[in-house]
Amino acid sequence: RPWSSLADLAERALPSRSDLKALAAADAFHRIAGNRHLAAWEVSGWRLPITGGLSLERPSDGRGAVPLLPPPDEGTAIVADYASLGLSLRRHPLALLRPELARRRLLSARELADIPTGAMIGTAGLVITRQRPAAANEVTFVTLEDETGYVNLVVWKRLGERQRNALLGARLLAVHGEVQRESGVTHLIARRLSDYSGLLGGLVTRPRDFH
Repeated sequence: RPWSSLADLAERALPSRSDLKALAAADAFHRIAGNRHLAAWEVSGWRLPITGGLSLERPSDGRGAVPLLPPPDEGTAIVADYASLGLSLRRHPLALLRPELARRRLLSARELADIPTGAMIGTAGLVITRQRPAAANEVTFVTLEDETGYVNLVVWKRLGERQRNALLGARLLAVHGEVQRESGVTHLIARRLSDYSGLLGGLVTRPRDFH
């Protein structure tokens, strides 16, 4: 039968405390606990007796009452998702930043698809991969992701050396460059790079570099 509460889950599934804490942090209990904060609070109060099983009795220090913990806002929830899972099933982080990126005249991946070859534009996205093939050591290929899709960047060695910190250190990378298409594939030839990671706040992302 479906779990009726966290206590019911703990009694029937016999998870360890670390399992419960990890699941609470990942927001796996939102349907039975109400929200991530309430789940974490409830799990934190359970005792571990000498036998090793969970005691569902809360401490006698007044913590037995359900606290008035508001649910996290969307941005906070997304940051917590990335911290525990490395991804989120909610909206993409850049969907929340889109008004600010639009103010800076940075296009989305979807908008880039309608730009003609040879145009100079700006875009930004989370850095997903950086690659420097041995057979093409004069160029670094970077893939950016936003809420609408992906952007493939070509960064020539001279620019990469000049803007090394942005190229290798940015989690949220803005780029101005020239649109090129070949065989139906769109690339942006980078002319200028900017590190906009500060806009992400506490969001932690982990690109795959040079795999």
